[in-house]
Amino acid sequence: MKKNILFIFLASLILLSFQTQSNDSDAIIKLLEKESATWRSGDVKAHADCWQIRPYSRILVSLPDGTTLDILPENMIKPSSAMGQGGVSKNTNYKMNISGNNAWISHNEESTSKEGKKTYSYEIRILEKINGQWKLVGQSIHIYDPSKK
Repeated sequence: MKKNILFIFLASLILLSFQTQSNDSDAIIKLLEKESATWRSGDVKAHADCWQIRPYSRILVSLPDGTTLDILPENMIKPSSAMGQGGVSKNTNYKMNISGNNAWISHNEESTSKEGKKTYSYEIRILEKINGQWKLVGQSIHIYDPSKK
């Protein structure tokens, strides 16, 4: 009898753990999709809501020519001339590591400008769960030319 109760208890904990992980994964993907869309639409308030700037926040962008940009994290929460250029993006190939209130995610992004020009990147995102909500705290974006892979 005690073994059955212990088994049921442990099985319930395992199922709850998987459900929590799934809920966090879904919430993170939703946040990343929102962050991409609000950047393109120029919705500064909604975009800023995706971010929590920390003293250790960092945004690095590498371009196909080898140039590396170190973007001020504050640019993610205030108006920028780079925001609101329109277009759409599609994120694929999500890989996640969620550990408590911290997560890192990698994914591919295909961006299409309103003129139809495509840009491809590999992205690594660092997130924290703050007051029950996932927020970006840093990212590394590596833009590449698929014809040179």
